[in-house]
Amino acid sequence: MAKKKPKRSYTTTTLDSSGYIEGGGVRALPHNLWVDIKRNKVLYVCLTFILAFFVIFSFLPLVGLLMAFERYSPVKGFFGSQWVGLQNFETFFSGPYVGRLIRNTLAIGVLNLVVNFPAPIIFALILNEIKNKHFKKAVQTISYMPYFVSAVVACGIVVDFTEAGGAISTFVASITGSEPQNLLNQGTNFWLIYVLQNMWQGLGYGSIIYISALSAIDQELYEAAAIDGAGKWLQCIHVTIPGILPMIIMMLIMQMGSVFSVGADKILLMYSPANYNFADVINTYVYRMGLVQSDYGLSTAVGLFNSIIGTILLITTNQIAKKLAGTSMF
Repeated sequence: MAKKKPKRSYTTTTLDSSGYIEGGGVRALPHNLWVDIKRNKVLYVCLTFILAFFVIFSFLPLVGLLMAFERYSPVKGFFGSQWVGLQNFETFFSGPYVGRLIRNTLAIGVLNLVVNFPAPIIFALILNEIKNKHFKKAVQTISYMPYFVSAVVACGIVVDFTEAGGAISTFVASITGSEPQNLLNQGTNFWLIYVLQNMWQGLGYGSIIYISALSAIDQELYEAAAIDGAGKWLQCIHVTIPGILPMIIMMLIMQMGSVFSVGADKILLMYSPANYNFADVINTYVYRMGLVQSDYGLSTAVGLFNSIIGTILLITTNQIAKKLAGTSMF
C-alpha cells in the first residue's frame, strides 16, 4: 500500500495597513519595493546620486540662512558669530535705498511678466499656423540662436547699440527728430531696454514648451470646428488656447514666483552711475553688500526677504489658479 505524501505546508506573508510585511514583530520595507530595487539596481544607484546632489547643493546650504540673523564673521563661522536677531532686516528697511530698490525690482519684474510671458505664446501660435515645414524650421532655428549668446556679449551689443551714436539711438533720433542720446541713461528707458533684451534672447527658446503642447492637441477638434463653420480665429479661441491653457497656467505660476528675482548679472553689465536710480534692484544691492562690502549678514537677510516674497507670490498664484481654473503645481 503506497504511503500518502505528506501535505506541503505553505507560509503566507501578509501586509499590514501601512504596506509593511508582518511576522515576528519585525517591520520591513514593503515587499514590492525590495523586488523593484533588485530589478532596477542601476536606476536606484542613479537616483542615489541625484538625491545626494540635492542634499549637498540644495539642503545643506540652508544652514547659511543663519547669517541673516548674525553679524557673520568668516573666522568665527555660522555657530560662532554674534547673534543680532532681526537687526539686519531693520538696517535694510530703514536704509535710504529700500524704496528705490523695491520700486525698480517691482517695475522691471512686472513689466517683464507683462511683455515676456505672452510673447512666447503668441510666437508659438504664429508658428503653429505656418504650413511650410522648411520655412517653419528656419524661423525656429533663428529664434533659438540668441538664447545661446552669453550675457556678456548680449549686454555689450545692447550698450553699443543704445549709446549716443549707436544704431538704435540713431534710429530713435531720426524718428523723434532729436539728437542721438544714450538711451540707457534716460530714466525709465532702462526698464524697457532690459525687458526687450530679455525678449530678444528668450522668445524662441521660451516658445518650445508651447509648441510641444500645441502638437499634442487632437487634430479632429480642428476638423470638427471647421465643419461647424469656425474660421482660424475661432479655432484658436475655442480649440488651441483651451488645449494649451493648463501649460500656460503652470508657466504663469512659475513666472509669478520670479517677479522679485530680477537677475543682477545683466543689470551689472548695463548699468552705470548715470542710471543707478532706475537700474538698481534688490539683487544688485545683495551683490554690493555681500561681495563688495563683505557685509554677509545684511546681504543674506535681503536675499532671504526676496525669497520669501517670491514664495508668497508662488503659493498665492497657485491657490488662485487651483480655485479658478482647476490647474495647479501642487
